[in-house]
Amino acid sequence: MACVFCEIVAGRAPASVIHEDDVLVAFMGIQPTAPGECLVIPKAHVDHFTDVPDEVAARIMVAAQRIGRAMRAVFAPQRVGYLVHGYGVAHAHLILVPQQGPHHLTSDRFARVEDGRVVFGLGGIPLADRADLDQQARALASAMAAAGAAPSTDPEKDAP
Repeated sequence: MACVFCEIVAGRAPASVIHEDDVLVAFMGIQPTAPGECLVIPKAHVDHFTDVPDEVAARIMVAAQRIGRAMRAVFAPQRVGYLVHGYGVAHAHLILVPQQGPHHLTSDRFARVEDGRVVFGLGGIPLADRADLDQQARALASAMAAAGAAPSTDPEKDAP
């Protein structure tokens, strides 16, 4: 089975891209728990996030920090949560979630009642409209550019 994230990197699958450089790409999630939810992935296929080379992981975090600041400016969440859980797509990815409360990452929109019991999963979260995702990606990319926050392609320049 083909990796959908590798297909996005190759340009064969659609994505609402926020940022792309030679090492990583950031794009909107297609089943967001809140407007603005997005992912940052390495372009190279790596299954487990803990197997991502340290230099690439550092670049992912720098990009996430910059996107997170833009997310706060555009969507005004209470907090920006970072999540690496390793499920869904077997390609390392960091998910940025604009949180509106302390349970947003774990249960807020994932919980629903089925047959009288609470269950968790993506089943109750609809796919987002591509035009909305494209607009959100443009807003975040624009906010990053306005802040001069587009990650460079020089890891030494972006190093903490």
